Parts: sequence; C-alpha cells; structure tokens
Amino acid sequence: MGDRSEKFPRGQAAIVGIGCTEFSKDSGVSTFALATRSIKAAIADAGLKIEDIEGLCTYGANDSVSPNVLAQALGIKSINFYVDQFLGGSVSMSIIGQAALAVSAGIADCVVCYRSLNGRSELRKNGAGAGPARAPWDIQYKMPSGYMVPAQEMAMNARAHMLRYGTTNEDLGRIAVLCRTNAVDNERAMMRKPITLDDYMASEWIAEPFHKLDCCLETDGAVAVVVVSAERARDLPHRPVLIQGAAWGGGISIANNGFSELAESPARPLANRLYNAAGLGPEDIDFAEFYDCFTYPVLSQIEGYGFSKAGEVPDMLKDGSFDRAGGKLPINTHGGLLSEGYIHGMNHVYEAVQQIRGDAAHRQVKKHDVALVTGQLGYVSGYSSATILRGA
Repeated sequence: MGDRSEKFPRGQAAIVGIGCTEFSKDSGVSTFALATRSIKAAIADAGLKIEDIEGLCTYGANDSVSPNVLAQALGIKSINFYVDQFLGGSVSMSIIGQAALAVSAGIADCVVCYRSLNGRSELRKNGAGAGPARAPWDIQYKMPSGYMVPAQEMAMNARAHMLRYGTTNEDLGRIAVLCRTNAVDNERAMMRKPITLDDYMASEWIAEPFHKLDCCLETDGAVAVVVVSAERARDLPHRPVLIQGAAWGGGISIANNGFSELAESPARPLANRLYNAAGLGPEDIDFAEFYDCFTYPVLSQIEGYGFSKAGEVPDMLKDGSFDRAGGKLPINTHGGLLSEGYIHGMNHVYEAVQQIRGDAAHRQVKKHDVALVTGQLGYVSGYSSATILRGA
C-alpha cells in the first residue's frame, strides 16, 4: 500500500484570521460565549464577515459547544462542512488538516476551527464535576491500581526515559523554566512570574517524576482560526499562513508501531507521514510549538520529530538550542500550555500564525517562515496530530 500522505493538498489552504479570549481561572461566561467571542475576533482579523463562514470544526471531551449550536447563534444559514471530534489535544491539529481538505476540495470556502472550554471554573480535567465521559476500553485494567489520569500515565513514560537514557528531573525542569521565560513578556499568558530551576525542584510532587511545574495549567478560554483557499487568502489583510502539511491518526500501540519500550517516542511514525505530506523535513523547520501538557512530552517530541537522537535533548537544553533568542530551534515561544494556558493546543496555532506573520512583538523569533505545531502525541488517547505551517 502506498504512502497516501503525499496526497495532502500542500499549501492550497491558508489560515487568514486568528482570535482568542482572555485566558483565565474564571471566565465568568459560558463556553458558548467564549466560542462566539473567539470566532468573531478571528473573522474580524481575517477581514471577513460571519456570513462568509461555511464550515465549523472543533473537538472536546463533553466540555465545549458544538458547531450546530454555534451556527444558529451566529446566524449562519447553511453549514456545508463540520467536524465535532471527541477527545482533547491529541486531535487538536487534525481539525486544521481537515479544514484544509474541505477548502481545497471546494466543499466550503471558509472554515473556522475553534476550541472553547472552561477548564478551570467548570469541567476540570478528571475533576469531581466532570460528569460522565466515554471511558477508554483499558480503564478497567488501570483503575484497580489507581493508574487513571494523564499525569500518572505520562509519568511512567518519563520514568522509562530516565532509566534508559539517564534523563533527570533537572532536565525536565529546564523545559519548564524555558516555557516560563518565554511567557514573561506575553500579555496573554496566565503565568508570567519568572521561575528558576530551584523553584521547579521545590514545587510539590504530582506524580513522580512530575512536579507541579511539570504540569500544564487549568484554563478558561477559547481560540479560533479562519481557513480559506490560498488563492482567496492573497486578497485578505494579513500574510497568508499556508497549511503546508498535516497528519493525524493512531497511535501509541507498542505492538502496532514496533516500540520496544515506553521510552520510545510515539511521534516517530506520525512525523514520517507529516514530513511526507508537507514535502519538508526537520531541517526546514524554523520554530516549533510542541504540545506541552507536561514537560516530558516536549522532550519526547524533540526526539520523535527528528531534531535530536534519543538521549541528546538534555545537553541541547543546557546549550540553549531551544531558546527563543538565539536557539537553533526556538520552541513554545509564547510559554506553551505550561505557562500561557491550556486551550488544548489551539493556542499553539494562534502563536505560530503570529510568529509567521511577524506580529509577535517582543516574542518574535528571527527565522519565522516555517513552523511545526503538534498535538498530544498519543500517550493517553492513542491518537496524535500535527501540522506544518508556512508563510506565503
């Protein structure tokens, strides 16, 4: 069977508008209100009108608002295309890819991708108020031993990497410090107070080897982006950000993907498909916004997407390879999910578009034409997704 990833419509669709709400601990409004505010902001940024929208794409875990409800409220008379996926950050970049497919195929001329949640004030992840959700098939085997939440699952992978390659808590801490450093001058960020490695080591344990500062933020907020054809994008106000390639799917299965142990990065098979879809390689990427629900997945993705060999990331962190100013590959330039806020990865897209446009102000990286933006790499759900964005 051939590699179908090369059939992705490279650069035929573009992100032309971005919008977001405030990221906070208590929005004071519904997820419905947050979604409408972010969509209206994105459409205005694109120089378009609500009546231009022909498609809506989102995802969530019983914690958001669906396209059919939003379409009626916004006054959209006809929706030609919609996606409403169950799950969180693992599918975050898949809706970008699916919007590009719809636009390039002529199914919808203008598609808005959005994520809205009150992840702090309402349905906190794995919190008592979360209500019923679709339990994964394997929870019956995990629950008896208390192995139930993402922090516990990813802690096991982090520990395996430590045992195999000698990775330390200090190495993970450097990722937390880097993200916080990048958030200090980001007006959107929830956490802007600088931290040191000593602060990281002193923060309480959540699930060893994860400290509190290894974990992303619980956040209320919403982000939306507008996707149109590359041809139409040329007539709109901002530099078009082309969707050069995208890949999504499963999974982390050790049996299916041939991983010999938990320390292996599940990003590797997806990375191959992504680079084939985009016609690019890791050497072409100027900066990356890695899904950072915890610190360790960032390290794992740096390896899996081909920016280092296994076990090399700690030394690269020490020598500044990933620093926003002067690093070979600046990462999580806004502070990431660890310090800006946890909008299930869509805020990574917002930041990447700003960087490619050259609109990131004090956060602006020197080389900013090509970005890798990733979703959760499969540790919990078995699904993953990623996209490569390129300035026109």
